[in-house]
Amino acid sequence: MFDFIKIGEVPKTSWSSEETFNLKPKLKTLMALVAGLILFGLGEALLVSSQMGVSPWTALAQGFANSSELGLGLTTFLISIFVLFLWIPLKQKPGIGTVLNAIIISIVLHFAIPSLPVFEENLLRLIQAILGVFITGIGGGIYLIANLGPGARDGLMTGLQRVTKFPIAWIRSTIELTVLTIGWWLGGVVGLGTVIFALGIGPCLAISLKIFSSSNSQSGH
Repeated sequence: MFDFIKIGEVPKTSWSSEETFNLKPKLKTLMALVAGLILFGLGEALLVSSQMGVSPWTALAQGFANSSELGLGLTTFLISIFVLFLWIPLKQKPGIGTVLNAIIISIVLHFAIPSLPVFEENLLRLIQAILGVFITGIGGGIYLIANLGPGARDGLMTGLQRVTKFPIAWIRSTIELTVLTIGWWLGGVVGLGTVIFALGIGPCLAISLKIFSSSNSQSGH
């Protein structure tokens, strides 16, 4: 029942790109990438709209911004650049998905957040936060399976998984909890939604990878 927790590397399906750096992907591969990134952005927008806390990486950026004279936008950008440098020893390869990750998710956040309801009841806000984390995980699984290049943080996750051979859910949860702890220590805002994201995104991502790899193997029979 919980075998999704053991999932290691990102599975390959009929709509996965053969190579990460592929400037002419199949249409269904590109559609999967875009759909996954839209869901990823929508999930993050739901978390923001729940007003129960930001993601661990945003908390980290807030912490660095609070302890320096830099703004939140600049610290977020610098953290992303630092994470990309961590790709080098992990031999992680970028692709068009690496670029589209930043563009599409930013656009979705821009339009989705003002359109989503803001609830006053704590129970509804909690449900919204949990739903946001789940949708983020599902979207993350779809776009990673497309294999057109991960975003900075997801690339760190897949690179560490390839090197350590530990399950993706464990790797992602460890990264998020580490980032959350550092962000909190530096003064970033940590709410219940932040903790839910840190603990839940790894398993939700693993569930997505399990669902789509299983459905692909069944359709291939």
